[in-house]
Amino acid sequence: MGQHRRNYTDEYKAAAVERLYEPGATQGGVARELGITGTQLKTWRLEIEAFGSAEAKRRQQADAAELARLRKENKRLTEEVEILHKASAFFATRAVKP
Repeated sequence: MGQHRRNYTDEYKAAAVERLYEPGATQGGVARELGITGTQLKTWRLEIEAFGSAEAKRRQQADAAELARLRKENKRLTEEVEILHKASAFFATRAVKP
């Protein structure tokens, strides 16, 4: 029998991590109550601490992808402008000659 990968909502992850801050709560205890591994809960906690929330992490990744796309487009456009400048200079010198 194969294991099924469960997907948890961001709200569920945030609520699970919040339980860690309750008095007397331990990572192992909260994980057992929720039916998840302690490692999984620790990963969620570290992600939330590092990015503020899963939504913030997604926004950061989307921003990074958009920045990479814009840099690539900027490079292409810069190259096109350079080609047009060279072509313009070439044809300008040919037009002057008799």
